[in-house]
Amino acid sequence: MRIALVFALGCSLAFAETKVLENFTLIDGTGKPPVAAAALVITDGRIVYAGPMSGMKAPAGAERIDLAGKYVMPGIINLHCHLGNVKGLAQDPKNFTRDNLNAQLQTFTSYGVTSVLSMGSDADLVYQVRAEQRSGRPSLTRIFTAGRGFTSEAGYPTSAPGMKGVPYEVKTAAAVKKAVAELADKRVDMVKIWVDDHLGKENKISMDLCRAIIENAHAHGLKVSAHIFYLEDARQLVDAGLDGLAHSVRDKPVDAELIALMKKRGAWQAAATMTRELSTFIYAKPDSFLDDPFFTKSVSPDVLAALKSEGYRSKLQADPDLPKYEQWLEMAKKNLKTMFDAGVRTGFGTDTGPPARFSGFFEQLEMELMVEAGMTPAQVIRAATSQSAEFLGASKDLGSLERGKWADLVVLGKNPLDNIRNTRSIESVWIAGNRAN
Repeated sequence: MRIALVFALGCSLAFAETKVLENFTLIDGTGKPPVAAAALVITDGRIVYAGPMSGMKAPAGAERIDLAGKYVMPGIINLHCHLGNVKGLAQDPKNFTRDNLNAQLQTFTSYGVTSVLSMGSDADLVYQVRAEQRSGRPSLTRIFTAGRGFTSEAGYPTSAPGMKGVPYEVKTAAAVKKAVAELADKRVDMVKIWVDDHLGKENKISMDLCRAIIENAHAHGLKVSAHIFYLEDARQLVDAGLDGLAHSVRDKPVDAELIALMKKRGAWQAAATMTRELSTFIYAKPDSFLDDPFFTKSVSPDVLAALKSEGYRSKLQADPDLPKYEQWLEMAKKNLKTMFDAGVRTGFGTDTGPPARFSGFFEQLEMELMVEAGMTPAQVIRAATSQSAEFLGASKDLGSLERGKWADLVVLGKNPLDNIRNTRSIESVWIAGNRAN
């Protein structure tokens, strides 16, 4: 018996995979000062040491990787995206295939986004892929999902191309209870509600049904995050127990009442999604990012040609609401800074995935917009890593480079604390200790 136990332990140690990353500057995602001449020891995908090289004991036989002059930060966590339904500029649930999903995850990975929360537009395939990831050590971006979100009958956003039949269109509290139970059985990571009338053009879910969704979700131990636009909706939802705002308030400045309520209830500004606002008007301008190699590397030539076409630009310029969109972006920036300065917990999200909201690149651009709004690079990095993991309830495993957590990280050639655009200087991305690119 003793011989068998010793043999088993010996085999366990023999087959353990250990890597040592060394001689870099560590930005661990917690908000602590960076550590120069740092090291990470990673065994079977998890961190067993993170700190100064002087305190490291490298296991015999470990693979050692010298990262002299580099900067290492946690992988970015996006709390608001939409997976699988878009190919090119066309949105259709038929596009939700394994091949398309994997291609989008690969794009996220290449831009340093190592976990995403898909917010309410997923097909059931998402649960299978998520289960496969969680049963081992993924080498592509990790999936968290809200499954199908909620709206009212014929409510926003079911009129958008490819969105009819995607959310639950609920009319009664009984329908809400049944749908939330279905989501709970599938172990969703979040519950999503769309609360918007699209400037009075579409049906908006009632606040009574929103309260029923929140109450039922909480009874199953699930958090709820909501698409909002209006200040008044945000206030009523938070008062009803909403856990997170999935967008910034954009119709007017946030006020002391909402801020006090969010802090009292523990509600988060889970995602500001400022690139979502940018996408509504930026292609109508000739001086967009369409020739930026960091953007074009992940976009097909036909999509680029369509975005640059006079027809596409003219269609956007003909939108009677176009003058408002840039104002809403500025309001979103202002409200993010106000909330953050007041101590409202802040995560990170973009609303990428729908047509012309480009996964990976927009996450990088969102961080720049957050700095433009007045946050420091260090604050943005923390929001996009450890704080987003906390909102997800995933802090035990993700979000910071600390002992016991998965080694989801990005190796950079330049210091992102000096300039947030240096998060673009990606040299490698690692997920669960696997070099993913």
